Amino acid sequence: MPSAVIVEYDAAWPLRAQHLLAGVRSALAALPGADGFDYEHIGSTAVPGLGAKPIVDLQVRMPDLPSLARLTEVLAPTPFVPAHGSRPDSPGVHRDARRPGDQADDAAYEKRLFHSPAESAILHIRRADSPFARWVVDLRDWLRCHPEQARRYEQIKRALADEHAGAPDYDDYTRAKTAFFDDVRPQVRDWAAGS
Repeated sequence: MPSAVIVEYDAAWPLRAQHLLAGVRSALAALPGADGFDYEHIGSTAVPGLGAKPIVDLQVRMPDLPSLARLTEVLAPTPFVPAHGSRPDSPGVHRDARRPGDQADDAAYEKRLFHSPAESAILHIRRADSPFARWVVDLRDWLRCHPEQARRYEQIKRALADEHAGAPDYDDYTRAKTAFFDDVRPQVRDWAAGS
C-alpha cells in the first residue's frame, strides 16, 4: 500500500460509490435482516469539492456483525475481499478507536474491513450502534455544510501527505489526522444534535 496522495475532487466518486453499494446490497441480501441495513458513502470522497485519496469509502451498518468468514462468503460475488492492514497495528482494521466522550461498550467498536484494490474502494462494516459509525456520517455531513472547514481539512491532509511522502503505507498519515478530528469533534457534535 503506497503512501497517501491527495488528488482533486472527482465528481465520479459518488457514482462509483452508488454502483459499488448496489452490488454490496445485493450480496448482503442473503443475511437475515438485510432490509434494515444502512448503506452509506462516507469519507472525503463523499464531500463535494474536497480533495482526497482516490479511494472510495463505503459503510454498512447492521445490528450484529456476522463472522469475517460468513461476510467473506456472502461478499464473494462483489470485488471486496478482507483487508488485513499494512501492519499488525494498522488503525481501523478489526475495531475502531474510541473517541473522547463515547459511552458505548467495547463490543460496539468491532468492525469488519474489506477492500477492493481493483476498484480503489474500502468497505467498513460496523454495528448499527457503533459511535464511530455515527461519527463518520456526522463528520461527512458537517463538512458538506461547512465548506470553509472542508477546505481547512484538505489543507491539513495535503500537508500530512507531504510530511509522510515516501512512507511504505498511510497508517501514520491516518493517525495524524486525529488531531483535526479531536479539534472539530465538539462542533460536529453540537451541529449534529441540532440538525
